[in-house]
Amino acid sequence: MNTNSKGTALITGASSGIGAIYADRLARRGFDLILVARNRERLNDLANRLADETGRAIEVVPADLGKKGDLKRIEALLQSDASITVLINNAGVGATAPLLASDVDKMEDMITLNVSALTRLTYAAAPGFVARGTGTIINIASIVGVAPELLNGVYGGTKAFVLAFTLSLQKELADNNIRIQAVLPGATATDFWGIAGTPLDHVPSEIVMQAEDMVDAALAGLDQGEVITIPALPDAGDWAAYEAARQKLMPNLSRSAPAARYNVGG
Repeated sequence: MNTNSKGTALITGASSGIGAIYADRLARRGFDLILVARNRERLNDLANRLADETGRAIEVVPADLGKKGDLKRIEALLQSDASITVLINNAGVGATAPLLASDVDKMEDMITLNVSALTRLTYAAAPGFVARGTGTIINIASIVGVAPELLNGVYGGTKAFVLAFTLSLQKELADNNIRIQAVLPGATATDFWGIAGTPLDHVPSEIVMQAEDMVDAALAGLDQGEVITIPALPDAGDWAAYEAARQKLMPNLSRSAPAARYNVGG
């Protein structure tokens, strides 16, 4: 076993797709791993392969983060294991059907996983990272966080939360040597689409990125110091302009009087 470790990365939703690719890439970068997902068999297969290929120490923790008991187990692990230096909040679920064609109970389950679980795991990890003066939190969001019209509105709302939460974390933890990143993938070739209700072959191929390319771009963005990484965006200046416009709004979002155009009072 290779004992020269950069610490341990805990990855949720690690059994397939984006999470499994992050596991592969981080193991090859010298991280030990804690792999969290529901499918024990897939986790074991991935862990065995990566351990053989990289020599890293890899722990498998089957858990359904939509269940309170399982979520609390992972929270406790993040709070107690000081070797953890990276948290990747990748577990999530999506939907493509319009709001009125969606089951509200499934929408609530989506909010529980995409928002509540991600929030609780971040709260579990952040204090230890701050106390140790190092750590990285990567939140997998989506382009629908800024373009909620594209897919199901509840899904877009959950990813808008992830984006806003990440920006707030970055501001709050800026002086604590903690790396914060939100990754906003576009359409990505994973089993997300079939589970969400739209087979991947129904999605125009010209907008679909291979998952390996998406993760490699996201890690390159992390290496470059990006807080918000949009792997498909050709010109980073476009995001800078978007963010500058948002910042320009700030001083005028809360004032003592309504804007003159409303002709209120006076």
